[in-house]
Amino acid sequence: MNVLVYLIPVSIFLGGLGLAAFFWSIRARQYDDPDGDANRILTGDYDDHPRQE
Repeated sequence: MNVLVYLIPVSIFLGGLGLAAFFWSIRARQYDDPDGDANRILTGDYDDHPRQE
């Protein structure tokens, strides 16, 4: 039972850290790509043959 004194705060801290990372990724616009997938499947470019720029 004494180990729960350590495990509960550690798990709450790690959960809060994951939640903070999730909110950071939302604020950094990591999930904003509304047209990317829709247009990507229609192009002839493939990942194994990248475009030369």
